[in-house]
This record gives sequence, C-alpha cells and structure tokens, in this order.
Amino acid sequence: MSLLEKTDEEILEIANPLWDELIESSNKKDYNSFTRNFSKKMMLASNEVEIGKQWARNEMLTNLEADKEFLGCLRRDNYVTVLFKQKSNSVSGDFLGRLVLGKEDEKIKIFGATIF
Repeated sequence: MSLLEKTDEEILEIANPLWDELIESSNKKDYNSFTRNFSKKMMLASNEVEIGKQWARNEMLTNLEADKEFLGCLRRDNYVTVLFKQKSNSVSGDFLGRLVLGKEDEKIKIFGATIF
C-alpha cells in the first residue's frame, strides 16, 4: 500500500516514533540520532555544523516537551506531511511541528522536519 493511501491513524503510527526521536535527540543535541531516519536528500542539507548552530541559537529547539498534539496530515505528490502542535519547556507558547515523510529505497524516510 502506498504511503498516500494510508489512513491518518496508520501514518501516525509511523510518524510518532520518528517525531519522538527527533524531539529527544534535539533536546540532547545528538546529531547522529537526529538524522538517523533522514532521506539522502535531507542529509545533504543537514550538516552537523549547521544543525549545531541552530541548537545553539534557539533555546526552544533543545527544550521541547515530549508530549505533542496531532493536528492532521497533508498528502501531496509522493509525500505526507504530518503536523503537530508542540510545546517547549523553556519558551512559552505553541509551536507548529512539520514532519514530511516519503519512501526512499522502499523505506519510509524523513524528507523534511521543521518546527516554528
């Protein structure tokens, strides 16, 4: 079954552990764990120095709460974007988490991950 044909619940079963690992590894500033499930294209754009700079400049990125709220899925082309409401332990307010999933070499990989 195509990723695009999966229900939101089926996609969430895939997305939750990937997002959780991103949150945990971002909080620990663990680059290897953070990029473990990135697609090849995403890896090219995610060098360790630049991600380290983001962690150093933005306190929110290293103080994310483990809990999140699923907002929904967007399906476009060959990708599914999963949206989460995310909170920080140190910065007040709500943040939007965006996780883009797709297939690479028959495995589901992360093609985009942002929080703002």
